[in-house]
Amino acid sequence: MQLPSSLLENAVNAFAGLPGIGKKTALRLVLHLLKQEEGQVRQFSETLAKMRSDIKFCSRCHNLSDHDLCAICENKLRNQRLVCVVESIKDVIAIENTQQFSGLYHVLGGVISPLDGVGPDSLTIDSLINRVEQEDVEELVFALNPNIQGDTTIFYIQKKLRHLPCKITTISRGVAFGGELEYADEMTLGRSMMNRLPVENYVK
Repeated sequence: MQLPSSLLENAVNAFAGLPGIGKKTALRLVLHLLKQEEGQVRQFSETLAKMRSDIKFCSRCHNLSDHDLCAICENKLRNQRLVCVVESIKDVIAIENTQQFSGLYHVLGGVISPLDGVGPDSLTIDSLINRVEQEDVEELVFALNPNIQGDTTIFYIQKKLRHLPCKITTISRGVAFGGELEYADEMTLGRSMMNRLPVENYVK
């Protein structure tokens, strides 16, 4: 793609580096910004820079937060003894959109995948086990993507928690095996959350 300005080209390349954004879409976005007032564009860039520099990870559940604890963990109306274990922050957002879960979350930051070089030490599993031990968690709900890596992660954590009297469940198979929570419709995901199953009936 031949562009008349190196500054324009650099901006297009920056946008094209985002997932799902091709060069043509990036060019449309950059040209749109060029039509805006300079102050609007400056505010846009400053908002992104502030988000990147100031955003935090919740010290309790590892969700994104503006403060040390996220808004979900700080909400005393939520069930503090019910914890949903998810792979990523995107999964927290997906489940929250169903409005079918009133407990807390724990973001693992991935799943165990030896072929990708991701082992238990790369995830927040130790932090999760400490939470279950210290916070008197009654039920741990696994809402991991239904695939081999997700099942392996559930099995590993279940073994780590065998010495604790915590009920361990998983979302039902309303989400197809091999699918991803992020792309499940809200009704299917909501029903899977409501009809959760004991892990021993799910992971062998």
